[in-house]
Amino acid sequence: MTIQTTSFKGIWPALLTPLTEALDIDKNRFAAHAKSLLAAGCQGVTPFGTTGEGPSFSMSERIEAVDALVAGGVPADRILVSTSCAALPETLALTRHALDIGAHGCLMLPPYFLKGVSDQGVIDSYRWVIDKVADARLRLYLYNIPQVSGVALSHSVIGQLKELYPQTIVGIKDSACQRDASVALAHAFIDRVMVYVGNEPDLQTLSALGSAGAVSGLANMVPRLVQRLVTPTASPDAVLDQDRVLALLNILGGYALIPALKGVMAVLSGDTAWLRVRPPLVAMDRLACEALAAQVRAFGIDSRAD
Repeated sequence: MTIQTTSFKGIWPALLTPLTEALDIDKNRFAAHAKSLLAAGCQGVTPFGTTGEGPSFSMSERIEAVDALVAGGVPADRILVSTSCAALPETLALTRHALDIGAHGCLMLPPYFLKGVSDQGVIDSYRWVIDKVADARLRLYLYNIPQVSGVALSHSVIGQLKELYPQTIVGIKDSACQRDASVALAHAFIDRVMVYVGNEPDLQTLSALGSAGAVSGLANMVPRLVQRLVTPTASPDAVLDQDRVLALLNILGGYALIPALKGVMAVLSGDTAWLRVRPPLVAMDRLACEALAAQVRAFGIDSRAD
């Protein structure tokens, strides 16, 4: 199989994962949602990251669901698979599967259960997977979200991994949600690797520094709006777009984030099945759903523009 050449530009939504009544992955709805985002202009999709409740699903569930995306019509080279697991052998298996299907690349956290690990421990974890994969096709995007994982990726770790694996380490997704740190990361690495920010309020700032894409949770419901944030522009509409994203995030900030994102999808689609989450997350109750629906309708999402 040849190395895929899809460029990581534009928006790659961090896919929400729809569930059945039994709280299994609804593979048909999953593929349909992914295809709708590609049709809206997204460059690709990213299953099983933080927004997709990735750690709540088993290795076999994730493999089957990614296979279902491809079988359902999503081109494999437009899938960036989050292969992050607490156990390295499962990360390895998911990464090998992504290569087997011809996925664009893999998004990978360091192992995230143990806390207080050293930089050397983080480097060794990535090396364990990369060396066992031993495949020149592997394109790896490092995933930094320490407020969730409890394990940060320091500049030293990123720099050493890039030096060790110059062709494999191709990007960094920084979702630490600290603008100054994201800017410093871009200044340090953007001439060597692609730097993408998962925090939508910072997309325009990083775009001006050369970041041309992002993995975004909001892009599940407003892909066109988020896409515009990674396109450098001095037009008055750029300010309006930024304000609009901030307003939507302000609405979501009143609720638990992933259940609320699914709540917005339920409102927009008229499909209450989107409300389902897998434990330990808790779905929005009726009163919260009604309040969120009123806020979303007042906000006014336009499928043609947003």
